[in-house]
Amino acid sequence: MMNRKKENKLVVFEDKEIRHTWYKGDWWFSVVDVVGVLVGNVNYRRYWSDLKIKLKEEGFQLYDIIVQLKLEAPDGKMRETDCANKQGLFRIIQSIPSKKVEPFKLWLAKIGSERIDEIENPELAQERMKKLYEEKGYSKSWIDKRIRGIAIRADLTDEWKNRGVEENKDFAILTNEISKATFGMTPMEYKNFKNIPKRTKANLRDNMSDWELIFTMIGEKTTIDISKQEKPNTFNKNKKVVRRGGNVAKKARDEVEKEIGRSTISDKNYLHMKETKLIGGNKDE
Repeated sequence: MMNRKKENKLVVFEDKEIRHTWYKGDWWFSVVDVVGVLVGNVNYRRYWSDLKIKLKEEGFQLYDIIVQLKLEAPDGKMRETDCANKQGLFRIIQSIPSKKVEPFKLWLAKIGSERIDEIENPELAQERMKKLYEEKGYSKSWIDKRIRGIAIRADLTDEWKNRGVEENKDFAILTNEISKATFGMTPMEYKNFKNIPKRTKANLRDNMSDWELIFTMIGEKTTIDISKQEKPNTFNKNKKVVRRGGNVAKKARDEVEKEIGRSTISDKNYLHMKETKLIGGNKDE
């Protein structure tokens, strides 16, 4: 299930994030991110601009290997970005004098191989994701909830697509409605509440406690089942469905909070939770 969701993702080479996305049966990587890894502190965006001119002068046809794909920019918006697949990047990085070229090529080949393995056995994708979360310090119980939540989110976006919702901005609007109904905050407001630094690309759900993940899943799973039952055929009808799904989660949250005598909404982010070992721990449940 994990590899059904062809989203923009991040991979990391030597602590540097490289955006990439699955397109036409292959991984396509942000060229400017790759250049940034290889040239270090140099103005890598300018470097890539100059390198394109140089490659064209050498007779290299960039349009054969460069594709403009939408990737998430630092400001959170989806922007057209120069992307190349593994073969295209091999040709480009050969023109960059850097000691990191050969290690990067080996890393790139490994990424491609892992993707093929995951297509043949989707469970490998989940295991790799679990390992990444474990390395960051999350508990196994939290990771299990996070992985399940990712699967439910994938099912939800698939259901929205089946109902004619296609634009990323519409997905965001519907997500806002579920979040507002469940927690009384949009995801952006929630990030501010948790004091998640805006300069980072941190995922809100990676900063949620166990209870917050659980109620997020309840809202989204309820929305899926209502949608499948009623088959909303307009955007406004989809909005009504997601509000109902969120309201179910809100009612469940109210009942839990009534029984345990405290709020299940936490203002702690991942850094706080890691320091106090709250992720998946008894203090947060």
